[in-house]
Amino acid sequence: MKSALVTGGSRGIGRAICVKLAQDSDYQILINYKSNKKAAEETLQLVEESGGNGEIIQFDVANFEDVKNKLETWQINNPKAVIEVIVNNAGITKDGLFMWMPKQDWDDVVGTSLNGFFNVTNHLMQKMLRNRYGRIVNMVSVSGVKGTAGQVNYSAAKGAIVAATKALAQEVAKRKITVNAVAPGFIKSDMTANLDESELKKMIPANRFGEADEVADLVSFLVSKKSSYITGEIININGGIYS
Repeated sequence: MKSALVTGGSRGIGRAICVKLAQDSDYQILINYKSNKKAAEETLQLVEESGGNGEIIQFDVANFEDVKNKLETWQINNPKAVIEVIVNNAGITKDGLFMWMPKQDWDDVVGTSLNGFFNVTNHLMQKMLRNRYGRIVNMVSVSGVKGTAGQVNYSAAKGAIVAATKALAQEVAKRKITVNAVAPGFIKSDMTANLDESELKKMIPANRFGEADEVADLVSFLVSKKSSYITGEIININGGIYS
């Protein structure tokens, strides 16, 4: 059984990715969530309605021991399963001006996005290298590429993953493992629900917010066999706001 793990897969872009991978591939979809079990179960239902199969797996990506224990337990329960695809999607924002930023807001955002990337990918990397095949897609952000005022913590975390993507891609390419990042701009989701779309879209050449499905289509391509010669890339999907 070949599996694809999507962290933060219960809602928004993560949910769209889970459903798209169920439609486009034969992977069993592992839907990771931290606390919202109901949303994860809804995503699982959508995966199954799309003709795919999956399961939900609870862990906090920011907690090294939690990630290790849950993934090891899953492997013991699924001895023949192989995780071929990792989509590091889990992330949070705690926006505010840097000069007034509490240390906790810095730690929480960096912990989820950056340490989460390490905790999950590092744990699964050895097996991926032994199998001589893998697809890693890191969800970053326009903030991690150009920087966004009021998001120094988020920009720092996502910018670090941009650099890590480029470095890791070079380490593992010989084993037919690709590592790419997808950098969305303004996408309709829970994270952007409080933003003034009518005002912000004036900044966007495409004159609209993106859809989660559009991001999921790009991720689906990057985890497919079709993308085997693309690695170390940061692909912007932002309607032309920053390219």
